Parts: sequence; structure tokens; C-alpha cells
Amino acid sequence: MRQDDRVTDRDLTPLPDPAVDPAFMRKQYQARGLGEEELATHPMDQFARWFADAARAAVHGTLYEPNAMVVSTVGPDGRPSSRTVLMKGYDSDGFVFYTNYGSRKARDLAGNPYVSLLFPWHPVARQVIVGGVARRTGREETAAYFRSRPHGSQLGAWASAQSTVIGSRDVLDDAYADLAARYPEDEEVPVPEHWGGFRVAPETVEFWQGRENRLHDRLRYTAAPDGSWTTERLSP
Repeated sequence: MRQDDRVTDRDLTPLPDPAVDPAFMRKQYQARGLGEEELATHPMDQFARWFADAARAAVHGTLYEPNAMVVSTVGPDGRPSSRTVLMKGYDSDGFVFYTNYGSRKARDLAGNPYVSLLFPWHPVARQVIVGGVARRTGREETAAYFRSRPHGSQLGAWASAQSTVIGSRDVLDDAYADLAARYPEDEEVPVPEHWGGFRVAPETVEFWQGRENRLHDRLRYTAAPDGSWTTERLSP
């Protein structure tokens, strides 16, 4: 056998499968662009427009849970952490979500209230990225939302000491079963003191629209000290 005819380990390495290799995964966005002239004066009004579009896409089955957002916080050690949380309200003052106040995210926010939110509406080639400050909602607002939750979700807020280590799934299931026996469907579940809301007051809100050839539209609102908003276009 000639030297050039020898089979090497390199020759036996399988070719990458485009179906599972992320280097080959790409989508050419065809969505209509986003121009400055289309923007509302206030970012929460612009968010309301886009959220309505996302909600309609969800109704038609093309987008799952439009109110799902990635919440990123920074702990006392300076390390960031992210998780998906459901937004449960928004208004001119910001975005609201609920959690256990003993959870990692809540502990992070107690020490550093700056937070980032990301709404990943991939099926419609859109994202909304928020930077702002999180503060606890009042107990009346928390109680009103807690009462609107399904009975099982109310029990779940008591059963789970969120972010703490547990020995097994049985620990969680047993705690839930005990609560279900104590508070049947026709009995009111008290609002936990350790559970409540955060409202994220935005300081920046970026609207990202996917475009062809990765030349996406990125328009960002930034809050001014007088309460007004300025907008600028970012390079993709």
C-alpha cells in the first residue's frame, strides 16, 4: 500500500449531520421590517402592540406561551442566572411576575434589583429585551392575583420551597397531598407571606425584528430623567 492510500482516523470521522449540527442551522427571516416611524411614543404602548400580535399567533398555534419571558438576575458573587417565568401583567409602570420570595431570583433581586427580561417570540421572528429595576408589588396586588390562580397552583405556592434542595420528588408530592387534604377545593387557601410579585420598571426596551441576511432591525427606547423616552437604532 502506498503512503497516500493509508486510511487514517481522520478519514473515518463521520461527516457532520446538518440536521443536528448547530453550525448548519440557520433560518432566513422574511418578516416585514420595523421602522422608526412605526414606533409608539412610549415603549409600553409599543409592547402592547407586539404582545397583541404574539397573543394572536398563539391562538393560531404558531407561538407557545407569549407571556413567557427569560428573567436574568445577578447574585452577590457577581454571577448571572436566568430562568423562564410567566409575565402576569403589564402597564405603563412595567412588567409583573410572581415568585417565591425565598427563590434564587428573589434573593438576587434583594441584593441587586437590576434585571433583564427577554421575550423570545421566535416563530414570529421577534424579541423584546428589557433592562430595568425590580421592586416588590404591594400585598393587596399580590393577594388579588393569588386569588385568581387555579386552586392547584395556590397549593403549589405553599408546597414548594423554591430553589432549595429536596431529597426526592416524593417530598414535593407528599407536601402537596398534605395541603390538598387541609385545603380542599371549596376552602380558601391563605396567601403565603413568602410569595408575591415583582414589578420591573423599564429603563431600556429593545424591539428586535428578524430580517433577511441577519440585517435585523433593532430599535431601543431609553428612559430620560424627565420621564420621556428617546429611541435609537442599533446595528444588528
